[in-house]
Amino acid sequence: MRLTDWGWALLVVLVWGVNFVVIHVGLVGVPPLLLGALRFLLVALPAVFFVPRPRIPLRWMLAYGLTISFGQFAFLFTAMHVGMPAGIASLVLQSQVIFTLCFGALLLRERWQRHQPMALGLACLGLLVLASQQQSGGMTLAGFVLTLGAASCWGLGNIVTRRISQQGPVDLLGLVVWGALVPPLPLLACSAWLEGPQRIWLALDHLSWSGGLAILYLALIATIVGYVIWGKLLQRYPVAEVAPLTLLVPVVGLLAARVLLDEKVQSMQWLGIALVLLGLLV
Repeated sequence: MRLTDWGWALLVVLVWGVNFVVIHVGLVGVPPLLLGALRFLLVALPAVFFVPRPRIPLRWMLAYGLTISFGQFAFLFTAMHVGMPAGIASLVLQSQVIFTLCFGALLLRERWQRHQPMALGLACLGLLVLASQQQSGGMTLAGFVLTLGAASCWGLGNIVTRRISQQGPVDLLGLVVWGALVPPLPLLACSAWLEGPQRIWLALDHLSWSGGLAILYLALIATIVGYVIWGKLLQRYPVAEVAPLTLLVPVVGLLAARVLLDEKVQSMQWLGIALVLLGLLV
């Protein structure tokens, strides 16, 4: 990989790692489901008027939007709202690798390689260690389980993306932008049902500058800029050369949460983190 492309790749890792701290900031004044709706509205509008619609069937567009966008972030934002620290969330969300392999075997009949059961065992053991440490460092069991729900939606979305790509080359930016049209309505509906209209109007009426900047970052930087750069790297280099760099995202996430939010990780949690990272590396 060329030096300049290494720089772009590390920029995306930094953007996606800090993303979890930004979510924490956004949740201070905006309820989680409303935050998700605002994020995807800003991703889609006005970009849909300038970015061509990808030539894929509507059912696959809906499947992509409902899994990798609506499901993942409805769970993740709610998890962090009910007690999932930003740093640990960045790591547990990477369990999407486990779900992707499991869904791939179940839905696509893909065979596992010999080393993958060992890798999954290490990662699952690390997740069990983390789950046993609820209330340590502010983590709740509900937050942990919801983050696993977010990872499962991401994994299912990966399968959807793979099925879409099997039908021919797809513009990733177009898929992200047009797929962002799907989640706002269900997110707003869930927000009205679970968070209530009064809370929605109160959050919008008292939106702080930090909350507004958080929404802009999540939509424009973490989503559009991040995915565009990542997509270009995947087009230029083999997946095996680019994809492992995502292992740096939870490292950045943990460091950013420690520096910016003063989140402390307990010793047993570090053991769980090490096991998950080792499993992902394998």
